[in-house]
Amino acid sequence: MTVPPDELRLASDFPAATYDQWRRLALGVLRKAGVASDDTPAEAVEDLLAPRGYDDVTLAPLSTADDPTPVPGPPGTFPYTRGGRATGAAVAGWDVRQRHADPDPAVTGPAIRADLDNGTTSLWLALGEGGLPVAALPAALDGVYLDLAGVVLDAGAAAVEAVPAWFALLGERAVPAAEVRGNLGVDPLGWRARTGQRWDGPAGEWAQRCASGFPGLRAMTVDATGYHDAGGSDAQELGCALATGVAYLRELTDAGLTVPAALGQVEFRYAATADQFATIAKLRAARRLWSRVAQECGAPEAGAQRQHAVTSTAMMTARDPWVNMLRTTLACFAAGVGGADAVTVQPFDHCLGLPDGFARRIARNTHALLLEEANVGRVVDPAGGSWYVERYTEELAQAAWRWFTEIERAGGMAAALDSGLVADRLAATWQRRAENLAHRRDPLTGVSEFPHLDERLPQRPPAPAAPGGGLPRHRYAQAYEALRDRADAHETATGDRPTVFLATLGPPAAHNARAGFAANLFAAGGIATVRPPVGPDDPARLAAEFTASGARVACLCSSDRGYAASAEAVARALADAGATRV
Repeated sequence: MTVPPDELRLASDFPAATYDQWRRLALGVLRKAGVASDDTPAEAVEDLLAPRGYDDVTLAPLSTADDPTPVPGPPGTFPYTRGGRATGAAVAGWDVRQRHADPDPAVTGPAIRADLDNGTTSLWLALGEGGLPVAALPAALDGVYLDLAGVVLDAGAAAVEAVPAWFALLGERAVPAAEVRGNLGVDPLGWRARTGQRWDGPAGEWAQRCASGFPGLRAMTVDATGYHDAGGSDAQELGCALATGVAYLRELTDAGLTVPAALGQVEFRYAATADQFATIAKLRAARRLWSRVAQECGAPEAGAQRQHAVTSTAMMTARDPWVNMLRTTLACFAAGVGGADAVTVQPFDHCLGLPDGFARRIARNTHALLLEEANVGRVVDPAGGSWYVERYTEELAQAAWRWFTEIERAGGMAAALDSGLVADRLAATWQRRAENLAHRRDPLTGVSEFPHLDERLPQRPPAPAAPGGGLPRHRYAQAYEALRDRADAHETATGDRPTVFLATLGPPAAHNARAGFAANLFAAGGIATVRPPVGPDDPARLAAEFTASGARVACLCSSDRGYAASAEAVARALADAGATRV
């Protein structure tokens, strides 16, 4: 049966909803939640609901067609917000780049070959201090077709040895220069940020050699993940990256490269987090910012930024590490949707030491799932055109540009690192973040929320210590994991885990919510809880149950009415039974 078009009314039978109606309904919910009072005007709803991140970027809680939305242009065109290529990653997906840092070439070599045989398309090799010895590079890459697999070096100050060794290896293997892909990983300012040390290498000479003889090889990497790991915000990470990139452009053009050639020698590395929209907006904003630099340098056509996204180390946890699989999947998805050219998924056991074969396999398969089954790489900039994402991208770009210009006014990135400007600003942001983490406003699944006290962590050989001495390295879970370690040490020493007795008052409907909250809160610090059987609020009964539990601390859990009726008598009975704190 065919229905005439004039009868297909559906939503048209209902009156159109208005913005004022949404405001009133939202205000009603906020009043019930205690966020708004009875005299709060409807015009305040946006301010109450608007999320404010660590960049103080305010995003409207509801977007409509009346909102001004930036028009970034089509993919592959200036300002490259929507991607550096018109085809995006649709042809072959993003570059699946996996990192290797085991100092033993007998271990690293087979791991590299296993990765390449199972979907990895390029390698990221940590060399020198904290990684593979430079002299072991040929052994680690034995059997690897260097004309097929791209290689990115990460050698820090050891680049002075690693880069000549790499060119020598390419010559020994007779790899055609036109087939070499990757990056020499030269990043003097990134090394200074991570270690506080300076090093001088012939970066301009190496970039000249790459530009003139190796069209698929870049010389410079701007690794912004160190600013993220130091606690920085997204705009701070972008601003530091931009200032570093500009410093490298100056160095390369002073060495004789043209502006377009210098732009082509720089690749950027960013952290991808489980906050998918923040990651998407960050990568899009980064391209917009770099294109602005290229425009100011007179070469807008060469301003398509090459991006490498790495799942954030700061968000990874040593406790309940299996949840890291969810975090890295979200981060990888966001990096792909955000248009990263290359993506690295860190193994879920990253915080426990060197990964095993299973962890590397899961990391590889995260890419395979998203590329081959979810087809994430087959849509160019799928977030493009979204009012929310476009506004987020624009606001983030503006905040990052303000920070970048502040660094430039301070004398550039090197001066800002030396003066402490960068460290102080990142430390202030970390303090805000740490406060939110401590109060569980920024929840960590498996650590501050739903911790598993009886978990048995997998054992891994220790990873080589990364060089330090510069900016600090923070992980969001570190304070909670320190508490868990103390609780575990107490259990090891005494045979008993620290325990709190939950004195539940009233029927389950009255006490379950607060008892669950309390149990989760204590478990975040490694403290177990025990509840009495459901029964009357008899102080003597609860005192006896407390004594039998072996606990020394009790927590009352009930409704407000239950506290008023029974809390005083039960608390006195618990104290008389030996509770040191109620």
